[in-house]
Amino acid sequence: MSYAQEKQTAIAAVIQAAQLCETVRQGLVPAALEKNDKSPVTVADYGAQALICKALAEAFPGDPVVGEEDTADLRQPNAAPVLAAVTEQVQQLIPSATESEVLGYIDHGNGDVAPRYWTLDPIDGTKGFLRGDQYAIALALVVDGEIKLGVLGCPFLSFGGETGLLLVAVRGEGTVMIPLAGGNPQRLTVADTGDSDRCRVVESMESGHGDHDQQQAIARTLGITAPSLRMDSQAKYAAVAAGQAVLYLRLPSPKTPNYREKIWDHAAGVIAVEEAGGRVTDMHGKPLDFASAARFPHNKGVVASNGAIHDAVLAALGAGLPN
Repeated sequence: MSYAQEKQTAIAAVIQAAQLCETVRQGLVPAALEKNDKSPVTVADYGAQALICKALAEAFPGDPVVGEEDTADLRQPNAAPVLAAVTEQVQQLIPSATESEVLGYIDHGNGDVAPRYWTLDPIDGTKGFLRGDQYAIALALVVDGEIKLGVLGCPFLSFGGETGLLLVAVRGEGTVMIPLAGGNPQRLTVADTGDSDRCRVVESMESGHGDHDQQQAIARTLGITAPSLRMDSQAKYAAVAAGQAVLYLRLPSPKTPNYREKIWDHAAGVIAVEEAGGRVTDMHGKPLDFASAARFPHNKGVVASNGAIHDAVLAALGAGLPN
């Protein structure tokens, strides 16, 4: 199955969401709310989820969407200015949208994992967005537990002289990169391990998002000596898919050893790497489970590589290197 309609809808929705995010970023940044987990959430997060969920609900009304945001905080009386700002931004692209409709669009993303569903992170890397750094709009379609389509909008990712990129991957069709501003698609292939300029690890900016010490120990064991490329969001997957790095490690932080990753933080990036010729598993070599729940119930950590070094990475992890 080609998923042509799904791809067309997802691309258009992510581009539209990226436009909203950049409008907010370019001088219209409002106050951020604090969610219960204390991570920042902005008008751009809510607005992007509203736009994408509206597009999916209209095109595929039977498909649930498992998204990151909900409107619990946005419905509080003290959030009225933020809701007004979200609605105003959505209206730039959907002039007829009301506050009530915008709330409904956002909450369409509160679906459950099903035999066929979409998973969405409207802004993956909100902290990066707020500090003027990398972030991604990440949307993926999962059917019978397998990711079939992934679209990653990365407004500040640079590659081949272009800044602002869209990665699109369809199962069995490869991964392509398209400038967000428009242009011809470029097929992506992961880097060869022998390319010393690209033989490096990409990892999170935030220390709490992984075990940087262990990740560096793994890199040294593999003979990777180049400094790590650090960035927020699933732009890290894009870096591996585009051959800017050979390995992305997200190992559990010693502070939160039992943490389980959320599906929307990985789905679009996973298929982008796999369809570019790479491989993605958990740290024990098991496939990531997108069939069960919003958090991976049976997976710990994530290893995304160019494929050629994957078994060596897993062997090094299994050797129990010190944290």
